[in-house]
Amino acid sequence: MLQSGLDSPTTEGTGRSHKLAVIGGDGIGPEVTDAALTILDAAQDRFGFTTERTEVPLGADAYLETGDLLTPEAIEVLRSNDTILFGAIGSPRVTPGILERGIILALRAELRQAINLRPVRLYPGVPTPIAGLTPERCDLVVVRENSEGSYVGGGSTVHRGTPGAVATQGSTNTWYAVHRAVDFAFRLAEQRRGKVTLCHKTNVLVEAGALWLDVVEEVAARFPDVEHDYVHVDAMCMHLPVSPERFDVVVTDNLFGDIITDLGAVLQGGLGVAASGNLNIDGSAPSMFEPVHGSAPDIAGKGWANPAGAGLSLALCLASLGEGEAAAAVESATAEVLADLPELSGATMGASTAELGERIASAVTDGHGGVQSSLMTQLAAVQAGLAS
Repeated sequence: MLQSGLDSPTTEGTGRSHKLAVIGGDGIGPEVTDAALTILDAAQDRFGFTTERTEVPLGADAYLETGDLLTPEAIEVLRSNDTILFGAIGSPRVTPGILERGIILALRAELRQAINLRPVRLYPGVPTPIAGLTPERCDLVVVRENSEGSYVGGGSTVHRGTPGAVATQGSTNTWYAVHRAVDFAFRLAEQRRGKVTLCHKTNVLVEAGALWLDVVEEVAARFPDVEHDYVHVDAMCMHLPVSPERFDVVVTDNLFGDIITDLGAVLQGGLGVAASGNLNIDGSAPSMFEPVHGSAPDIAGKGWANPAGAGLSLALCLASLGEGEAAAAVESATAEVLADLPELSGATMGASTAELGERIASAVTDGHGGVQSSLMTQLAAVQAGLAS
């Protein structure tokens, strides 16, 4: 059952209001999402906007109860909102791939979420397993094409279950989708340090690689102040942990982006502090923001999940709504609390998921410190440019 107005402050007497769909999902998803909503309450109080919230119950429980994955009713409700805050989906009770393809990938397609945006930033005081890495050297953004590639290419298997089994899996690459991703990457780089790196495998994936290279050259002609270069995806896996400072905005295809951003999350402290946004850039449907960590069913209900990824995803969400100041404040508050933790996850984290949400919310209210060159304000500027 869809629940409207869940925990939503009144919108009377304020000038800015946003309609927010909330998908808690499975495992630790509801826990980190609740923490993010606590942070959102603090941001609203400080910056003078309001949200009208609608809970949309998608995930394992709903699927096992009804047999439905993504119903027309749910899509209609999601479309009626300005943005979506998403927790995590995935459960050992459901065969892998059913929920992921039937809900997550289906949502991205239905809502035309062309870009998956994943920042890779090491904040001051946050531990990283990469020896000698400092925050000054680790501040990049991966722009991942979000609608094509191997994730939507057709596939089939013949002679399944026999020694003669043959599986084929295609990859789809269109000028249209590649151009959207590359154009967005150049727009973002224009707001940042002025460099775009294409990550692909052009020496093996010759046809798809050539299309990506052609589009980059075409788009680059419109951005003369933005430098661009190219790195093979295998070389990226070597350069990223060793010299992340060489990258500013990385643009890549769906599969490669999925892989290298998990490596990027390790640099910034782990999956628990990694954020992402699935961006609809033409205004036809809402964008969706989610932490990268997944549902982690083994620790669900224990309070061991770090809500930082959800908090930083909320910051991306606020930036996309034009609430740039609130977004930067949430980013700063999350970074401040992260720096004080003895561990970044688990029983030794020093506080529960809910308690950390409260700490970040208090830091938003207090407004101490700030993050230099915040991606949140950069994203807000890009979104404003796309809307104009």
